[in-house]
Amino acid sequence: MGYVLREGFSGFKRAKLSTTISIITISISLLLLGTFALIFANLQEMADTLRREVQVEVFLLDDISDGQRNRISQQIGSQAGVDSISYISKDDAAEIFKEEFGEDIYSVLDFNPLPASFRISLEPDYVHADSIAAMASFIETLEGTESVQYRQSLLEMLTDRIQTVLAVSIGVGILLAISAIFLVSNTIRLTIYAKRKLIQTMKLVGATRGFIRKPFLLEGFVQGVCGGALAAVLIYVTLYLIRTNLSEHLIVLGEYDLYFYGAVLLTGSILGLLGSTVSIRRFLR
Repeated sequence: MGYVLREGFSGFKRAKLSTTISIITISISLLLLGTFALIFANLQEMADTLRREVQVEVFLLDDISDGQRNRISQQIGSQAGVDSISYISKDDAAEIFKEEFGEDIYSVLDFNPLPASFRISLEPDYVHADSIAAMASFIETLEGTESVQYRQSLLEMLTDRIQTVLAVSIGVGILLAISAIFLVSNTIRLTIYAKRKLIQTMKLVGATRGFIRKPFLLEGFVQGVCGGALAAVLIYVTLYLIRTNLSEHLIVLGEYDLYFYGAVLLTGSILGLLGSTVSIRRFLR
């Protein structure tokens, strides 16, 4: 163990340039991955916000009884994906008309033609064109309902765009992760290449692969931790500057706790470990 620790940290003294390059490479890779993770999280939050704005409105017949209305409300509330239901009476509909159009319905007509309705808010995960169409078909079969209205074209466009953006984002994230491992692996190879004579000598005198591998794995792990810590600091400073210099209305980035920065640090250690594993395996072969 003493040898592993001594050799694992010796690279920081013997090969300062390559070690620094490794740490910076890991930091830049994590900075890109961290920035992508923030963008992806905010895209999902924006998508959920748009989904929450989608509502289904159920118009009721004028001669419906209170018992029928309560029964319809219970049947709708039992459907999967329903978050909340609000009842809008004919008088409430007239008030909404007055607020939106600035004119009293009774100043135009002698009666109120606006129907009572239920306004349904859905859970974000359930807001899809197919699921809402199925719900609308079920509600239209209920006795006492006149029609079901929702923005079908907007919903279909929203569903397609969200799926496309999330799919592209996941693909970009995978490419960034693979590129990060490749860059870290090739950078750490510089450190291992500087010790190739030592590795050959150790193999000649009978050292096992595990014995040779351990110091390099430790070195890669420590480099990954350092790169992760640097990336976490850079991300924190960047977010702080954005929140400080931008208006609150322009800020879409949320608050991120210590778990996020801990994940950045953990990812850095894993990248360093993977890079060392891939690089040392090539030399041992």
